[in-house]
Formats: sequence, C-alpha cells, structure tokens
Amino acid sequence: MTLFIIGLVILLVGGHFYSKYVESQLDLDDRPTPAVAKADGIDFVAMPKWKNWLINLLNIAGTGPILGPIQGILFGKIAFLAIPIGCVIAGATHDFLVGTMSMRNGGAQVPKLVGKYLGNGTRKVYNVVIGILLLLTGTVFVYTPGDLLANDVMGLPEGSKGIWIIYGLIFLYYILSTVLPIDQLIGRVYPLFGAFLIISAIGVLIGIFTKGSANLEFAGAGYLSEHPLGQRFIPAFFITVACGILSGFHGSQVTLVSRTVASEKENRETFYTTMIAEGVIAMVWAAGAMVIFSQEIAPLDTRATLMVGEISRYFMGNIGGLIAIIGVIVLPITSGDTAFRSLRLIVAEEMNIDQKVPAKRIAVATVLFIPAILILVWAKSDPNGFNLLWRYFGFTNQLVAIFALGTATSYLLYNGKNYWIALIPQLFYTFIVFSFIISDKGVGFGASYNVAYIIGAIISLVVAVLTVKKSRKNKDRIANIILN
Repeated sequence: MTLFIIGLVILLVGGHFYSKYVESQLDLDDRPTPAVAKADGIDFVAMPKWKNWLINLLNIAGTGPILGPIQGILFGKIAFLAIPIGCVIAGATHDFLVGTMSMRNGGAQVPKLVGKYLGNGTRKVYNVVIGILLLLTGTVFVYTPGDLLANDVMGLPEGSKGIWIIYGLIFLYYILSTVLPIDQLIGRVYPLFGAFLIISAIGVLIGIFTKGSANLEFAGAGYLSEHPLGQRFIPAFFITVACGILSGFHGSQVTLVSRTVASEKENRETFYTTMIAEGVIAMVWAAGAMVIFSQEIAPLDTRATLMVGEISRYFMGNIGGLIAIIGVIVLPITSGDTAFRSLRLIVAEEMNIDQKVPAKRIAVATVLFIPAILILVWAKSDPNGFNLLWRYFGFTNQLVAIFALGTATSYLLYNGKNYWIALIPQLFYTFIVFSFIISDKGVGFGASYNVAYIIGAIISLVVAVLTVKKSRKNKDRIANIILN
C-alpha cells in the first residue's frame, strides 16, 4: 500500500512541477487559437475549458488504462512506480507537446506535423501506421464495451447472437459522432459519460483503502514477479500498460481538442493534466487487481475483461459494481468515436476532401467503417482473436508515439528549446517497441531476449541520431512551411 501511495504522490506532485517546466519550453501566449481564427461550427468550435478537459480525458481514456494495468500488475509491484514516472515524463509530456504543436499549426493533424518537421517520406510511413492504429482502436473499442455490456450488464450467454445487435448500436453511435459537428453530440453527452467514469474510479479507490490489506502483493510476488505467460517486464510491461503510461493514439485525440481550445493558456490543464488523470485511473485499477489477487478472491488471470467485473463488484457491491462497469463501458466508447473522427479528418486532410459538406463527411466515414467491421468479424471468429488484436493494438500504439515524439523533438530544436524532454522518451520507446516485436512469440519474430535487446538498442540510437540530424538540417525548410 505504501508503494501505491508513493506512486500517486509522484504522479500528482511530480506531474505538477514537471508540467510547469514543459510549459516553459512552449512559450504559450495570447495569439488567436484555431478554434477562434478558423471557426467553422463543425470541427473548429471554441468550447469552455472544463468541457475541453472532460472531452479530452474521455477521448484518451479508453479501456487501456483499465485493462492494461490489470494485466500489468502481474509483473509485480514495480507497476506502482513505472506507471507514474512514465506518465509524468513520457505520456503527459507527449500529449502536451502534440496538442500545442497542432494549435501552433492551425489545428493540423499529426500526419501534417510529421511531414513538416520530419519530411514527407516519414509522413508516408506514419500515415500507414496511424491508419492501422485508428482502425484497430475503433474495432477494439467496439469489441470490449460490447462484450462487457452483453456479459456483465445484460447477462447474455457466451456466443449469443444478441451481441451483434449491441455491436451494431455502438457502430451507429460512432457513425453519428463521426459526422455530426463536435459540439452537437460529443460535447453534449460527454459530461454524462464523465460522471460514470469518475464514480467508478472513486468507488474502486475508496474500496482499495477500506477492503485492501496493508501489503499489496500476491503469492510469490515482489517488486518484479514471474509473469504467468513468461513475459519479461522489459519490454512487455510497457506494451501491455500502454495507455496508462504513453499512448500514440492520444496524438490523434489532442489534435481534435486543439481545434476547440479558446486560449493557449489552457493547454497545460487541457493536455497534460488529463493524462495525469488517466495515470490515476491506471493506478487505481492496478491496485484494485492487486487486492483481488493478493486476497485470492480471484486467481491470477491475464483475461482482464473478466477481472473488471470481479473488481467492480468486490469493492462497490452489486449496484455500485454495475455503475463501475458502466463507467468502464463508457471509456472505450468515448475513445472509439473520436478514433473514427480522427481517422476521417486525417483521410480528408491527406486527400483534400472538404469536410464542411455533410455528404462528403458521410462518404469518408462509410469507407472507414467497412474495414473496421471486417476486423471485428475476424476477431470474433477466432478464439484467440481478441488477444491478438490487443497485442497488435499495443505495439502499433507505441510505434505511433515514436513518430510524434520525434516530431516534437524537431519542433523544440527548431525553436531553440530543450528537445531532450521529447528525445529521451522517444529513445526509450523505440527500444521498447522493437525489442518487443523482435522477441514476442505471439505477434513478433520470437527471437531471444538478448538478441532483441541488442537490436532494439541499436535501432533506438540510430533513430534518435537521425531525428536530431534531420531536424537540424531541415531548419530552413521548416521555416517556409505553413500548415492550414
């Protein structure tokens, strides 16, 4: 329990002071933001700070900060330190930098930022990776809330055809939220969704202190535990707990909100502190899982979707547990909708499709939902489909973050600021991503860890050096590019 509290202090106090330093490197001022200068009533709409904060939190907090930490705690108590330190230095910093870069470039999506600061060759690679990630994200965030709603709320039997009706209704909501102006649906329903999210997190947190023991660990566990599947803490932990520490998916979300913020002075609260809030959510659910495991209320299980119900009902009873489960269902839905919205905007920007025309918005959205439905059908037809889908999602999620951190490094270097605040996380996560895909036997090449570590280290150093060299070389080119 002590380590859990220390982790929360690192997250909240460390985040406060480090965010101030990051803010000092961005020179935020009173210039007109895209929400004001480019107001169109659809995507560029100035909204109150509290609403932007809540929307951004719900956008970035899918099932990742819940399912990921529940699985991540199986690596041991070290999770209570790795989550807050990573969130402060990497995840929240990533979101703050990307959101501000977008605002300084007319509310541009990440592909345009990558093209400007790292070149069009890198942008083409990024477009493929982010397209795959957003499709996987949207599909995962239909799958998980649909199954939780069917199993834990409605009590439908396993394999029931009724689940496809639930999937269809979620897709219908996604279609509407993708094509309607951002303030007409998302801006109105998110405050209600936010209430469920906050109640569930607070309920589990109170339960940890009232029903948890002073010694949060399960049999055989220590700071580092032997994972049930034999995975190593490095690199698997940082892929498993992606959304509670660092998430490349967030880049596609903060750029949406960069179009609705009325003043740059709101950026630190809107982009940085929302990720800290997600870190708190991750810590709470990790501790909740640790209590369940340590008291042998449930066996060690890597199937995190099953553990959500166990944790919720144990800490909050049947009624409170139902509210908590609804909160967990809300999280992925409020990320899945904006995943598809982001993908629509990226495709529209890349193909120069005017999004002020409703018919064109609907046409782009329709094309995007077809492959998502096909991926969902595949995942449901394979007994191991979801596990594979989640692992590819985690890998792609962190791969995308490497591009965004490289772009932030170039941006800071161009402006004469401390680019190490972006380069160090980029260096670390390049190592994590490549050592994971080289060593993982399920979705990767299955090489030995020693080989994976060596290759991962070499690749990360090469990527960091190339990022800095390319950024310095392109200073004159960057100065002449204006993104609209």
